[in-house]
Amino acid sequence: MKSLLSLDLSMNHLSGEISQTFAHLTFLNHLNLSYNQLWGRIPLSTQLQSFDAFSYIGNAQLCEAPLTKNCIEDDKSQSMDANEENDGFEMPWFYISSMGLGFIVGFWGVCGALIFKKNWRYAYFQFVYYMRD
Repeated sequence: MKSLLSLDLSMNHLSGEISQTFAHLTFLNHLNLSYNQLWGRIPLSTQLQSFDAFSYIGNAQLCEAPLTKNCIEDDKSQSMDANEENDGFEMPWFYISSMGLGFIVGFWGVCGALIFKKNWRYAYFQFVYYMRD
């Protein structure tokens, strides 16, 4: 992994901070992390600061070199802001359980009728048979 030459993770809906392990990729010639939801400081290394700002474009919460935006807030307030933003994307348990219940009722409503009603089962398979022609 240390001899990785090119890495393009653009438009992958990644979120969070850029890992410090990126600073150890010394042979990296091309990096593109644009258009994700990355936030926080870009890790300090000569390698990551050598890429132009287009490698990080579309990540409004990123700061420090090579970007012109400086990190003013401390890391704790940024992580709290990121957690507050992610709360809006969580689905309430009600919707998840309703979707599961709806699937079960719909599936057994159709399949159960075909299993237990002999004349419906014959009518269905006859319909499918004639649709083939």
